[in-house]
Amino acid sequence: MNSLNIKRKLLLVAFFLFIASLAPSVSGQQPQPGSREELISAAREIMTTARYCALITTGRGGRANARTMDAFAPDDNLIVWFGTNPLSRKVSEIRRNPRVTLYYFDRESQAYVAIQGVARLVNDPKEKARHWKDDWKAFYPDRDKSYLLIEVRPLRLEVVNTKTGIVGTSRDWRPPSVIFRPRQEPR
Repeated sequence: MNSLNIKRKLLLVAFFLFIASLAPSVSGQQPQPGSREELISAAREIMTTARYCALITTGRGGRANARTMDAFAPDDNLIVWFGTNPLSRKVSEIRRNPRVTLYYFDRESQAYVAIQGVARLVNDPKEKARHWKDDWKAFYPDRDKSYLLIEVRPLRLEVVNTKTGIVGTSRDWRPPSVIFRPRQEPR
């Protein structure tokens, strides 16, 4: 009986140690502040790994509209470029309200990046040549008329990567974020 009680106690201790090891995911996230550079670097890695992202615009009546986009890798300032059809719904929504959100998700790393930014429509032939993917030929048969660029400049970045310990606060799960100084506010 004595060895049975010891086994039960050891099993109980092992069980509680196992539960304690899960505590951050069970009881909430733990704050992991990082430097601005670390957070931007982590975000860039997630954005590059994920490749595709959701571009979220605001439609009539304030309704959010999301669509999957094949983005270019972010540049040094975390500016993101996309190609699109100039007649698409997203273009008319950006004309009405240039504030957008980009959402990247990397399932393998349990990581995401959300960028709130300002979109700008660009029809400059040099930029269009610079931001072009040959995979898109079938979508844009006439690059001059059927292809338009969207440039998104970040205003705010949120990043979470549970595998690297970049997670939200334990109280309200607020993710680590970076604020960017806008070059030009939307009108």
